[in-house]
Amino acid sequence: MSQYNYDDDTRYDDEYGYEEQGVDNKAVRGYRIVIIILAVILVALSVVYFNMHREQQQEYHLLEQDRTRIQGDLDSLIVSFDDLKIKNDSMTANLEEANKLMEQLKNERRLNYAKIRAYEKELGTLKTIMKSYLRQIDSLNTVNQKLTKENVSYKKQISTAQLRAEMAEERAEELTNKVRVGSVIRVRSIGLEPLNAKSNPSSRVKNAARLKVNCILSANELAEPGNKTVYVCVTSPEGYLISSPDASSFTFEGEKKLYSSSRDVDYTATEDLPVSIYIDGSGFTAGTYKVEVYIDGRLSGSSEVALR
Repeated sequence: MSQYNYDDDTRYDDEYGYEEQGVDNKAVRGYRIVIIILAVILVALSVVYFNMHREQQQEYHLLEQDRTRIQGDLDSLIVSFDDLKIKNDSMTANLEEANKLMEQLKNERRLNYAKIRAYEKELGTLKTIMKSYLRQIDSLNTVNQKLTKENVSYKKQISTAQLRAEMAEERAEELTNKVRVGSVIRVRSIGLEPLNAKSNPSSRVKNAARLKVNCILSANELAEPGNKTVYVCVTSPEGYLISSPDASSFTFEGEKKLYSSSRDVDYTATEDLPVSIYIDGSGFTAGTYKVEVYIDGRLSGSSEVALR
């Protein structure tokens, strides 16, 4: 049976003999202390977690910046490899290595400073190789520029020599032409005389049985002496060439030309040589006849003669 003391409002348990209300108050105070300690610990952990998360975010941001920087450097390096004008197996291998490194960096999901340093190391190696190529190219360009200058100099010398040779050739050709022109046997005093059947002069050309061409081959020491064939071409007043049915041709300015008559003479080149050449025919008409004399394939002289 329980007993109550109403003076101090304390409950006693007859069986166990302790104060029930005092025990409850101590437990509550213990729980409060534990809760306060746990709250402090939770706050401290929250602060630590927040600081760690912020540091992780900063670290991630820095790593992403490094990734972007390295990708930019790799892009520039790949473009530089592509822009190089020289191509070989080593160059191709280095370009493939740069592309491979770029692909790995793009697909990298867990970045850390160690990996970033590794990428930077490989990038540095490729940059060193690129600088080596650039030095080689610069050296080759220097040599090429030197060779180009030498080539230009040689070309100028060759052009000068060619110009001089061409000038000398032109001069020689000019002199040759002058000699050729100067060596032409000139014919002067060209005349045309009608003859009758007895080879006597005829007063009327219509009564002539033949025509006689008279001319003088002028002396010319530049001309080559020796046997010469003198060709005469006589054109009638009507404009046709007077020739025999068996008339042949000679070469004049690369083409064949019919002639009225010809004669072989011995030309000494040191003295004038009178020459007479006869043309047989009939039916001659009064008027102006044109007489041309050719020697050595050149026109040596010409004249127009009026016959009654």
